[in-house]
Amino acid sequence: MAKALLGYVGGPDPRLLAEMRRLQQRVQDLESELLRMQAQNDALTAVASREESLLDNIDVAHGEPVLA
Repeated sequence: MAKALLGYVGGPDPRLLAEMRRLQQRVQDLESELLRMQAQNDALTAVASREESLLDNIDVAHGEPVLA
């Protein structure tokens, strides 16, 4: 009776299986995209921290005047 209520009469529904495969692939794609974006973010953070350390070495109090 429970199987009939869930729609499992006659075996698994091919449309349901196809949708499940599609959703699993989408999850894998999104996980891959997340890993790629995290790696890109880490690289950008490293570049930003290097640039920040370069700016820390500049002595603003003894800077030269701007030429107009």
